[in-house]
Order: sequence, then structure tokens, then C-alpha cells
Amino acid sequence: QVQLVDTGGGLVQAGGSLRLSCAASGRTFRNYPMGWFRQAPGKEREFVAAINWSSDNTYYTDSVKGRFTISRDNAENAVYLQMNVLKPEDTAVYYCAARARTYYSFLRPPSDISEYDYWGQGTQVTVSS
Repeated sequence: QVQLVDTGGGLVQAGGSLRLSCAASGRTFRNYPMGWFRQAPGKEREFVAAINWSSDNTYYTDSVKGRFTISRDNAENAVYLQMNVLKPEDTAVYYCAARARTYYSFLRPPSDISEYDYWGQGTQVTVSS
């Protein structure tokens, strides 16, 4: 059974940092893109960041560029999201996602929900002002 487990969320003051982790089990995603999405109360789930299998191609939504960094460890079958200079508007449930279909690494990593096949359960990030 494939499972993605998101951890690392919490309550932090504005300007603080958090590091989210996502551990995959049941199959390897070392050859596929992985990403992070978030969903704030009353809003749709939105793209945050994605990374290709070899870590040489990343993509971020504009609102997190320069503050968030996505990385992965294929040996550990894991993906991470380092979040710095957090803002109250970053408050949301964060979900990791993994694709299990062929995707050319020279393409920009996918940012659409439909491009991903497996999802974590989510981890709550709350940023207080």
C-alpha cells in the first residue's frame, strides 16, 4: 500500500521558519516529480512547489519564491519543504504529492493537482501575526 506521510507542521510566529517532511512508502518515487500544495480554510488547494526526480529543476508559486525551498532525498524516498520568513497568509494545511506517471525531467515540474497521483494526509501550518 502506497503511503505519503506529511510531518513538520506547527504554530510559528510571523518571520519564523518550519521544515516540512514527506516520507513515502509502498513504492519508490525516485524517478518522478514530487510537490507540495496547500489549502487554507474556505479556499481551494493550491500549488506551492515542485521538484523533478533529479533535483535539478524546481518550480515555485510566486508568493513563496525566495522564502521556501523544496528538496528531496531519493535514497530516503522523501521530499522536504523548508519555509522561511513565514507570513500569516501561509497558514494552511500542507500536502505533499507524488506523481507515478512518466514525466520528462526537462519540463517544468508539474503544478496542477491532476498531475499527481498520490497525496499525503496533510500537516497544519499556522503562522501568527
